[in-house]
Amino acid sequence: MITQLFVFILTFCFMEFMAWFSHKYIMHGFLWNLHADHHKKDHNSWFERNDAFFIFYAIVSIVFFLLWKYDLLNIGLSIGVGIFVYGLAYFMVHDIFIHQRFKIFKNVNNRYARAVRRAHKMHHKHIGKQDGECFGMLLFPMKYYKEAK
Repeated sequence: MITQLFVFILTFCFMEFMAWFSHKYIMHGFLWNLHADHHKKDHNSWFERNDAFFIFYAIVSIVFFLLWKYDLLNIGLSIGVGIFVYGLAYFMVHDIFIHQRFKIFKNVNNRYARAVRRAHKMHHKHIGKQDGECFGMLLFPMKYYKEAK
């Protein structure tokens, strides 16, 4: 049980690195065509092409669930749940809290909330794929946390 919990926590933390890495080098790289509408909306749909990245990580999570279910990977459940919980946290912070795709959490105003909003706003000041900053989601440069006092 301790191993499973450790793997879950490690997976959740590793997903912040994966979010940063895939955002910086894939979304702002060779798959910019899927991410561009997130920086500059070019359609009337509520959905974005950028949502494809959620689908990709959901599939990865499901694969780990299946590896565990069919006794191919003992820690598959912990990895799958870690990816899922990170995705849920990312969705709540990024899509609901920051971008207000659902109109809830509008009045959250603590130091972390102000800092994460500011860091993400700095990321979105660049509408092109070059010269970006603040590619992570839950972790960001300490200067934004200090500014949020």
